Amino acid sequence: MARKSEPGSQPRPGPEDNEDETLVLARVAAGEAEAFRGLVDRHLPTVLAVARRMLRDDAEAEDVAQETLLRLWRNAAGLELGPHGVRPWLRRVASNLCIDRVRARRNTVVVEAVPEESAPAAQVRQLSERDLGVRVDAALKALPERQRLALTLFHYEGMSQIEVGEAMGISDEAVESLLARARRALKGALKDEWRELMPDGEA
Repeated sequence: MARKSEPGSQPRPGPEDNEDETLVLARVAAGEAEAFRGLVDRHLPTVLAVARRMLRDDAEAEDVAQETLLRLWRNAAGLELGPHGVRPWLRRVASNLCIDRVRARRNTVVVEAVPEESAPAAQVRQLSERDLGVRVDAALKALPERQRLALTLFHYEGMSQIEVGEAMGISDEAVESLLARARRALKGALKDEWRELMPDGEA
């Protein structure tokens, strides 16, 4: 007996869906707006859910969803679909766009928090913190994409491992593995700064 999906859930695409999406994507690449609308209807709820979970802001989430689907339209000709169709690609693009916005928020807060006239000691501290931030950003960028995404969602966005897995479309065990590898890589890259970055018990 076929198992029914729970109300509101998005079923994972099967091989038939992937084959269908390959054909639809070819039509999108040829400029067929109707085919594109079909993909939007199918995947917009998933993209919005990822963006809302990461940004916790409906307006920003809608902007990210629009940009993600626009990139699908522009890049349809060059996409090669895996066994789960276009959804993993959409998740990855939406997640990266969200990370860019999260980083922009943090940078804005830092800039606004710096006083116009600082005492020498405060200036030294600001330069030190800025230098640390540059080194951390460089170390994060050097990580493989999936490790960087998992670490950013878990530590900077405060998501649980389960929530990170839902956002990335992977299991809780896979998230745990990505986090462990990312922490080892960062610990090796940052050395002395590592204890300042990780919460107690994770260093």
